[in-house]
Amino acid sequence: MAMATIDGKTEPGTTPPRQRRRRGRGKLVAGLLIAVAAAGGGFVAVNSTSLLEGGAGPTQSAAALPPATTTVTKQTLNDTRDADGELGYGPVTSALTRQPGTITWLPDSGATITRGKSLYRVDNKPVVLLYGDVPAYRDLKIGVEGKDVENLERNLKKLGYDGFTVDDEYTYDTNEAVSQWQEDRGLDETGVVELGRVVFAHGKVRVESLEAEEGQSAQPGQKVLTYTGTSKVITVQLEAEDQRMAKKGAKVDVTLPDDKTVKGKVTEVATVIVPGEGQNAEPETRVEALVSIGNAKAAKGLDKAAVDVTFTASQRKNVLTVPVAALVALQEGGFGLEVIERGRSRYIAVETGMFAGGRVEVSEGGLTEGMTVGMPK
Repeated sequence: MAMATIDGKTEPGTTPPRQRRRRGRGKLVAGLLIAVAAAGGGFVAVNSTSLLEGGAGPTQSAAALPPATTTVTKQTLNDTRDADGELGYGPVTSALTRQPGTITWLPDSGATITRGKSLYRVDNKPVVLLYGDVPAYRDLKIGVEGKDVENLERNLKKLGYDGFTVDDEYTYDTNEAVSQWQEDRGLDETGVVELGRVVFAHGKVRVESLEAEEGQSAQPGQKVLTYTGTSKVITVQLEAEDQRMAKKGAKVDVTLPDDKTVKGKVTEVATVIVPGEGQNAEPETRVEALVSIGNAKAAKGLDKAAVDVTFTASQRKNVLTVPVAALVALQEGGFGLEVIERGRSRYIAVETGMFAGGRVEVSEGGLTEGMTVGMPK
């Protein structure tokens, strides 16, 4: 359970009129009253003057001491959330043909395709995989400028072609390099990369499934195959309100099907729309996170599997904590603890910090590690 920090400290000095104090603190305390009640906390009336001056509240005889006690402990609290994840190869992308013709070659399902290799062939001409961060969306020729031109030139350079500058301008030198590349691939030497000749992906890909057959007629917009990345990743969907848990670069713990726990890291975060369940259900907004596994060998042999992912949004190190159920709601507003000393008790007001794992961070001038406090009925 994760809750926001609430400052329950009362102002020292004179006590304002009761009506004014109730307006100022009512909403602040109401939210935590629910948490305390759910955890078994109590409500006590304490002499406001003694608390505000930092003194002890009314003492009780040994016979009236609380039914149970606990100890103030110093520890680290983590604001965490557990979520279901799916181990696989990440998002699936569809490869669509952009030109009419006949599909003459397809790779095997599960095959890995790298830079410069054919993703499939139409009319015995290759549709080539190149690496890039924008999709191919137009013919590339002399005079064209943009990120897609830079992607093309960078790939040509990696494939061993030269005589041009890698930038965002398609020049005569780029045209010459493309013509050489086309000759090597058995294509017409036009110097123009027509739309549909290359597919840009973030890196090498793994063929997920085949959506067409060799010999089948293909029309523009037809799905030929689907592909994913080649590295094992975990896909997790969180509720929109839990977006703070999934930040790019954040470290997580992953529990595999064999109960082994490995470290992971959030590599991508995106907002997705998930169709609602039921005929008239509204779609829901979710946060989708991709998580990489630090120890890839731990997932060896697992192509697809359900895993548990623990996200940590924030952490409070070496703070004083008590069970949430130890809090008591004070009549004057805020929260306190019943401190037990030498067979007698007194109430002190405390400030509450992070709530996590059934415990709460507490602070007060006289509160120390090892103190005994009461657990209300």
